[in-house]
Amino acid sequence: MIAGNAILPGRPLPIYRAGPFRQPAPRTDGRAFRCWYSCAVPSSRNKWAAPAFSRGEVNRAGGLLAQNGVVDDMLAVGHALDVLNNWRSSHGFPLNTLQMALRQRSASICEAPIVAQRLKRVPAIIRKLRRFPKMNLSRMQDVGGARAVLPTMADVDRLRDVYRRRRTRHRLAGEKDYARRPKESGYRSVHLVYRYHSDRHDRYNGLQIELQLRTRLQHAWATAVETVGTFLGQSLKSSQGREDWLRFFRLIGSGFALVEGGPAAGAPSDSGALVSEVREAAGRLRVKETLEAFGYALKVVGLGEWHGCRYFLLVLQPEEDSLRISAYRDGELAKATEAYLTQEKSLANTAGDAVLVAADSLDSLRRAFPNYFLDTRTFVEEMDRLLA
Repeated sequence: MIAGNAILPGRPLPIYRAGPFRQPAPRTDGRAFRCWYSCAVPSSRNKWAAPAFSRGEVNRAGGLLAQNGVVDDMLAVGHALDVLNNWRSSHGFPLNTLQMALRQRSASICEAPIVAQRLKRVPAIIRKLRRFPKMNLSRMQDVGGARAVLPTMADVDRLRDVYRRRRTRHRLAGEKDYARRPKESGYRSVHLVYRYHSDRHDRYNGLQIELQLRTRLQHAWATAVETVGTFLGQSLKSSQGREDWLRFFRLIGSGFALVEGGPAAGAPSDSGALVSEVREAAGRLRVKETLEAFGYALKVVGLGEWHGCRYFLLVLQPEEDSLRISAYRDGELAKATEAYLTQEKSLANTAGDAVLVAADSLDSLRRAFPNYFLDTRTFVEEMDRLLA
């Protein structure tokens, strides 16, 4: 979920400290050890986290956690998770810096853009390391990510041009135009990857932050993919899962792209043939009824008095059809962070998901993270418009 994904509100998780790291051999007796976090104690609750381990140790920790086998050394696994948590938390400060610039630049392009930020969830990091065995954790470019949702592709292109023209200390490390060259899943967006650089805060230099620039239609598509994937227990956005749903999302993603003047991918380029295939697939899967049922079934718990609150912990448990929201005041970030880590641990090996976000209203929370509210109304409206 966009997180596939955990979002922190511009401030980091605490730094964790642990003893020396060693890589244990996999077990051979078929027994598995499952653990997300060790019992390390935060060394600081009030400062931005900073890298506390060498990149070599970060990579060794990632390699251990990505093992598909089983590990018999609980202390080594716990320490590897501490290293990963510290590495993830350390992206908070550069992420906040680039998010503020993204917010300002997006506002110069259109009125009321949606801008959000997140730190990647631990399970999502581990899954990605397993999908790409040659990837080093220290080189994963989307541990910290910010997103801007704009009305049209013309707005996305204008924002990208702003970034190309503006001089900055941060170095552009990569650019991917998935809007014009979509991923296999049908995912479309423009990605810019920056390496943070600062003379004053050089401890963060070299950390990579990914910026996603997408349209309203692309955002609606991604929300629907993550919502269905959550209930199927499958990573549809990574092209993993039921082929009938994967095919449907490739088709309708191409339909949306044609509406925006982009190319079809893995689907008929003729609009009439494409719409016909979308209509057939949507009817067979009962897409509209399925998505509406998800939204109707959801029980939102915790919608109490939010006055003075800044941080919100969202815990989605699809097996219980529930979304629990816990609110925290501006000075309760440490408490919110501890609750977030606890929830990630408790949701390991389940279909549930948790995210910690910053928001000033329920409306902005819903707009930035509609997948957590199972809110696919925009997707359904656009599908109806395409099929009309």
